[in-house]
Formats: sequence, C-alpha cells, structure tokens
Amino acid sequence: MLKKNVGTLDRALRIILGLGLLAGFFLNRDGAYSWLYLIGIIPLVTGLMSSCPLYSIFGLSTCPLKKQ
Repeated sequence: MLKKNVGTLDRALRIILGLGLLAGFFLNRDGAYSWLYLIGIIPLVTGLMSSCPLYSIFGLSTCPLKKQ
C-alpha cells in the first residue's frame, strides 16, 4: 500500500479539482479538446487515496508531523 503523504487541505482541494474537471467533461462533451477534462481523474484518485506518487518520488508530504 502507498504511504499517506497528502494532508487534509491538499486532499480536499484535489477532490474538488478532480470532480470539477470531470463535471466539465460531462457538461462539454462536444468541445474540441473536452477529453482533456479527464485529467481530473488523477487528482481525484490521489485525493481519495491520500497518497501522491509524485510526492513520494520527490520526498514531499503535506501531512502534519506526528507528535512524539
């Protein structure tokens, strides 16, 4: 399983962006480049999983630090 590296605010923004882009696809199917809205799948999935593969590659995390 992938390590959680997406914080709460980042996760919410990703889900909202992903849903917005997918809604744009369904509302504008006849546009010339409407298929580009399908890119919204990526932020939606990474938001729902709370894990971003690019963050893992670059060693980033927006999760709050755990108190010891």
